Amino acid sequence: MAHISRRSLLSGTAAVAGTAVAGMTAGAPAQAATTTTTPALTVTPGDPRYPDLVVGNNQRWVATPDAVRLVTSSAQVLQAVQEAVDAGKRVSVRSGGHCYADFVYHSASKVVIDMSAMNRISYDQNRQAFAVEPGALLIAVYETLQKGWNVTLPAGVCPTVGIGGHATGGGYGLLSRSHGVVADHIEAVEMVVVDANRVARLVVASRASTDPNRDLWWACAGGGGGNFGIITRYWFRSPNASGTIPGQQLPRPPREVLVSNVPVPWVALDQARFTTLVRNFGTWYAQNAGVDSPYTALSGVAFIPHRSAGGLGLLTQIDAAVPDAEKLLADYLAAVTRDTGITAPYPPRRLRWLAATRLIGTSNPATMLDPTMRSAVKSAYLRRSFTDTQIAALWRNLTRQDYANPNATLQLTGVAGGKVNKVPTTATAYPHRNSAFLALYENFWINPAEDAQHVGWLRDIYGQTFAATGGYPVPNDQTDGCYINSPDMDIRDPEINRSGVPWSTLYYKENYPRLQQVKARWDPTNFFRHSQSITLP
Repeated sequence: MAHISRRSLLSGTAAVAGTAVAGMTAGAPAQAATTTTTPALTVTPGDPRYPDLVVGNNQRWVATPDAVRLVTSSAQVLQAVQEAVDAGKRVSVRSGGHCYADFVYHSASKVVIDMSAMNRISYDQNRQAFAVEPGALLIAVYETLQKGWNVTLPAGVCPTVGIGGHATGGGYGLLSRSHGVVADHIEAVEMVVVDANRVARLVVASRASTDPNRDLWWACAGGGGGNFGIITRYWFRSPNASGTIPGQQLPRPPREVLVSNVPVPWVALDQARFTTLVRNFGTWYAQNAGVDSPYTALSGVAFIPHRSAGGLGLLTQIDAAVPDAEKLLADYLAAVTRDTGITAPYPPRRLRWLAATRLIGTSNPATMLDPTMRSAVKSAYLRRSFTDTQIAALWRNLTRQDYANPNATLQLTGVAGGKVNKVPTTATAYPHRNSAFLALYENFWINPAEDAQHVGWLRDIYGQTFAATGGYPVPNDQTDGCYINSPDMDIRDPEINRSGVPWSTLYYKENYPRLQQVKARWDPTNFFRHSQSITLP
């Protein structure tokens, strides 16, 4: 790829958080829940496969369950859940395995239900929607939908994220400013739930106003995974879709995109220029967060690793078919780099959308890192730019001399605003409808003995950024809480989260009480739970 190489992207221009294995079948019919009574494959301790099935992408969290159930159908999920209920065993659920926290792999989990083989993608003529099983990886979703029907979902760029947890938490990507979050396109879910009599059953909940189960659909559209039951199938159709033609039921991806890569060596930045760059980025997205902005087809990421990485980068994508796309992209880059001395060393590259998606996804540092990596993350939605005091905290920690890790990273992601903000805050459980951009604070390392050091750096940079509000981005006129799909293991610790704002408000804002009511109806025994799950009212 001329001027935008895999190596250059790995060096710091393509890490975009999306935050399972098996083949996919394009066009296969949605499998009925009663087509098989064959039990799921069970893997127990002593089986050579067991060690690889009790840990996910984050090596910090390893479980020791009595069994891992490798399910292939809704019927098998139903059976596995009922058996766990009858035996009094705690379950946890994996789709893609990319959770930063211990939601899946923890000491209390006795049965892990692994959904990775449930990855079929098809068009359901009866529902006039696309049926996607939770184990389907994002890259398979993109390729199948685009090749089969020339449609897509505005999901993340990390190719090995499973659609299961991604969609339930909201799900954003480089097309979200044009088409909203993934949760906006959920038409219905099929889910295994456990009732007050401890009986597992399979239900379907849709967005239809006449559906008596609509509250469960609402909660699954942004309420996070592992709270109410196990989703065994999604149906996706855009809320404004009509007709019976599959190619009109979801957004069409751009035919081509312009991709710009601007590497910036750290030696080119002093504190004043760094401050200007970060302020420019936030200011631009705040000014262009409206649903009618001419820039909704543009999304950019500032990937800013610790100084020891050598450089940072600006990655930007825009739909090449937008009128004056080249000028819009040039104006954006000029605005973000104004008064910094940064210039683009080469012009943007025109690529087919799917090719660009593969390139950015497979060059994502979070994907390409050592598979033995350990990780932690914190997040913050912002409505306007960081203050100079906050940027000083970022500079101080990103340039620290007593700490050096090239994988310690701040990502400023322009995936909020635009059509995301068109949807009312309470229309779905996903609440971040008046934000401008998202800041992700991530750290990756290998040695378990260094956990305290690397988690400590993450706590320092994040806590100092939001020191004025008790160390967390409380919902106010500048910040808008945290993202449930980037779960923070510190958020419930009052010694670290000193804001006085509960974790539930940071993740869900005013939607949390309603989520609790859904929990009470659909999971009255609190069978499905993890360290940050929705509690019973």
